[in-house]
Amino acid sequence: MSKKVKKEEGQISIHTENIFPIIKKWLYSDKDIFLRELVSNAVDAIHKLQNVNLLEGLQLSDEYQVTIHIDKDAGTLSVSDNGIGMTADEVRKYINQVAFSSAEDFVEKFKDLEDKNQIIGHFGLGFYSSFMVAETVEIRTLSYQKEAQGVHWICEGTTSYSIEEISKDQRGTEVILHLNDDEKEFLDPVKVRELIKKYCNFLPVSICLEGEEVNDKNPLWTKASTEISEDEYKEFYRKLYPMSDDPLFWIHLNIDYPFNLKGILYFPRLTNEFDVSRSHINLFCNQVFVSDSTPELIPEFLTPLQGALDAPDLPLNVSRSYLQNEPQVRKIREVISGRVAAKIVDLAKKDPDAFVPIWEDIHSFVKYGMMREDKFYDKVKDQVIYRSTGEKRYTTLPDYLERGKEQHENKVYYANDEGAQATYLRLFKSQDLEALILDAMIDNHFIQFLESKNKDLKFERVDSDITENLLEHDASKKIVTGEDNQTKEEKIEKIFKDHLDIKGLHIRVETLKDESVPGMILLNEQQRRFKEMTRMMGQGKEMPDLFADHTLMVNTASPAIAKVLALVDDNNSETANMLIDQIYDLAMLSHQAISKERMAGFMERSGKLLGMI
Repeated sequence: MSKKVKKEEGQISIHTENIFPIIKKWLYSDKDIFLRELVSNAVDAIHKLQNVNLLEGLQLSDEYQVTIHIDKDAGTLSVSDNGIGMTADEVRKYINQVAFSSAEDFVEKFKDLEDKNQIIGHFGLGFYSSFMVAETVEIRTLSYQKEAQGVHWICEGTTSYSIEEISKDQRGTEVILHLNDDEKEFLDPVKVRELIKKYCNFLPVSICLEGEEVNDKNPLWTKASTEISEDEYKEFYRKLYPMSDDPLFWIHLNIDYPFNLKGILYFPRLTNEFDVSRSHINLFCNQVFVSDSTPELIPEFLTPLQGALDAPDLPLNVSRSYLQNEPQVRKIREVISGRVAAKIVDLAKKDPDAFVPIWEDIHSFVKYGMMREDKFYDKVKDQVIYRSTGEKRYTTLPDYLERGKEQHENKVYYANDEGAQATYLRLFKSQDLEALILDAMIDNHFIQFLESKNKDLKFERVDSDITENLLEHDASKKIVTGEDNQTKEEKIEKIFKDHLDIKGLHIRVETLKDESVPGMILLNEQQRRFKEMTRMMGQGKEMPDLFADHTLMVNTASPAIAKVLALVDDNNSETANMLIDQIYDLAMLSHQAISKERMAGFMERSGKLLGMI
């Protein structure tokens, strides 16, 4: 029982006289936060009374609620609760002593700290954030205890205060803010409602503004996933992100060991407007909004995730430095990574066809995650799907390798530009050979990563070499011609080499099973990769030429090559050379690698050759 007091005036015992300017201007980066602090305190007061009610059997039957009232004429904003209330002694202790001594400690310890944002809550200063917007603050409170007297506390933003007994009928606490002249925006119900929806929308107690309940007391993450329908998950997503399309998938978290974590995370449909580089998660602490920018909680490769996380063990006013150094945060990231991996595996196995459009949106992030985290890689590696040129438009790597083990064991043929490599892909298809399409920016790195994980596995682009399955090996076709006993292949090689005489060009003569292609450019896989990597990393430096060393594969099965030989035999070297240049330029053109100088000659030569038909 507190001692009775008619009216008491006093000075808060504190050495730092400029504490209020610091509170008003320094501790918070966002003054709107005062409403979150006051409403959170009100909800805490209600929770304390509920606990006392259980322990002491008070048999209270009230409807608990927090009420926010605006009086434009008086220029006041008040936050009321019907919670546990305070006695005069408790007001002295918690308002005058504990908070202000914490404030003084804070100023002394952290006055030189660079990261001053959002750390007030660590020091019991939440209530005093009121002075960021108010010139005078009043507290009217009545304890739940029998025969308690109402208490009125008032402070005008200095270290002076007054406290006296008042008549108060209803248990609980009312905080009245007399707003500064330049803070009248907080007398606008629309503005206040907007702040409640931002900071307090999911608190478990009714929050009423001008008689209307404005919050959702039972957010979806507080329920068991077995109780929630697919439509409810989508509806909750629209509450969080009103203008967004339906998400691709979601995961529901309900963890109580080794830490407390609840929430629902959604993978959104990605659009050109979506910023994949920033965090989109709303972080809550016991259903109180903390921040919408906490990238430290999410694995880097999952930054597109949206939704809500409720982490009661994290402080309400969590700082970036705290998140970066807290071991629990690392565990939260690991849990989220594992749950996303499990969801991907489940979606892929449950309905492979329905998984394909989801995969189109998420594949780059999944591949990046596999390269960053071994555990994530181990969980999803067999569910990664690839677009294929075979009968099955999409396939996993194990299935692809199983189908091709007789023709190319442990070798993966791929294309990264279907247009430029169309000729090669057509050759593959004509011989029932399957290639994978790996045309995302991340795939160059991903290929090398997979090879490092599987030492026997080799990726080979379709234009890097000619697989034995495309070659005709009939020895009877190796005809010896001329007085020098040259084979036809040796003769063709000499003709092309002598005429083209291009630095770094090698001539290779083969007989393909397909006669439609007279010549193809081949680029050594490892050399090409090295040059591509060097080009990507060599900003501002001279870029390596991918075609400084390349091979023209000449196809003896092509009628065009037979025509070149016939023209040479007829001593019509001019036309033969025109055909040789045309075959080479066409092969280079498929790589979009023909130079401006050769392009002019190619166009002129094309006209001449057409005129000969």
